[in-house]
Amino acid sequence: MINEAFLQDPYPAYHALRAEGALHWSPEFCGGAWLLTGHADVAGVLRDPRFSVRRAGGWANSSGPEALTELREFKRIFSRSLLFVDAPQHTRLRQVMNAGFKPAALQELAPQIQTIVDRLLDQVLAKAAATPSGQFAQFDFMRDFARPLPALVIAGMLGIAAEDRSEFVAWSDDIAAFIGSPTPTLEIARAAQVSLIAMNEYFRQLLPQRRAALGDDLMSQLIRAEATGGIITTKELLAQCCTLLFAGHETTRNLLGNGMLALLQHPRQWQALQADPALLPSALKELLRFDSPVQYTGRRLKVDVEMHGKIMKKGDLVIPLIGAANRDPAKFSEPDRLDIRRNEGAHLSFGYGPHVCIGATLTYLEAEIAMRSVMRRLPQLRLAGATQSWGGNAVYRSLNALPLQFAHPAQAASTPAVEAEVKASPCLSC
Repeated sequence: MINEAFLQDPYPAYHALRAEGALHWSPEFCGGAWLLTGHADVAGVLRDPRFSVRRAGGWANSSGPEALTELREFKRIFSRSLLFVDAPQHTRLRQVMNAGFKPAALQELAPQIQTIVDRLLDQVLAKAAATPSGQFAQFDFMRDFARPLPALVIAGMLGIAAEDRSEFVAWSDDIAAFIGSPTPTLEIARAAQVSLIAMNEYFRQLLPQRRAALGDDLMSQLIRAEATGGIITTKELLAQCCTLLFAGHETTRNLLGNGMLALLQHPRQWQALQADPALLPSALKELLRFDSPVQYTGRRLKVDVEMHGKIMKKGDLVIPLIGAANRDPAKFSEPDRLDIRRNEGAHLSFGYGPHVCIGATLTYLEAEIAMRSVMRRLPQLRLAGATQSWGGNAVYRSLNALPLQFAHPAQAASTPAVEAEVKASPCLSC
């Protein structure tokens, strides 16, 4: 199932799989796994305590017999992460980490996010100043905006140096390559282990100075929780720091990239959004549904479970296909159509149930600030040909590059109002 065509566009494969049935066994994932495509089934599995997130060990071990001992430290760090523990440990850790992601706390962060967005767009516009009048300026949306923005935001939230961003993004890319491989090779797993250990060591070295001068950042909040028993050990504290740094930018950058591409490929939708920015909250939900930044996740069965007339055994790996669930015609009408006014219930791009993404509100906040600013400051934005490049990760659907063009600042004043164009055509789906 997972080949180059799938990485370019997974949705035909999902539709074909759904047409064959609701539940499938595939040998392609870590030696074998059950695949689910339906929205109701995926949502049900994600909230069912019989389906465990404790899968880090088996995942790494699928890299080969050497992994049993060679990847021991990698498995230890991963197994302490909020992402890979069940209740009651998960409940305790999530309660601690929720404090930094409450809506009120995030709203206080909004001015800082706006400052970062403005600085990145200032740099794009400064380069555009050299573009001859009458020509369109060009830039890479991923390299110049979508990739650095969330990395800078999460660095600020953790209280770590922004100049270290390129290093921790590289570490995160290695970890994402491991997570995104249906059956990771030993080489991929080794690279992920090196990067995870480096990330863990980065935070370990920061601990003494942060303990000596606690601030309002997320790392300081975890240190305070350690003192009150919410975090039990220093190793557990470091694992959560790594989790926040890794997970804190993957989804946002991919929402920005995938979402911008989808809007510009559907110009009437883009024009409608420009004409009425109040549609942006609805548009972001639809963009997450239409092309999910996270295409699937995994669970291990604690007990035997029967679904759709088949017995899934204790210990089996189950793959809820989030991207497929978000295009389920039983849940969404015309699911392959982008409609920024759609109101048909929840997408599953942030997961569901107890393990729903802790940073979902932050992602929405960053994306809304970013998209509003892009619409305001980059007039006549459009694709620079068909040169966007998709990455090779099956889990994290992401663009390597997205070249865009926008009107030279000198000619922006002559840009015709998009509202008139939208009103001239009743079609908003093309």
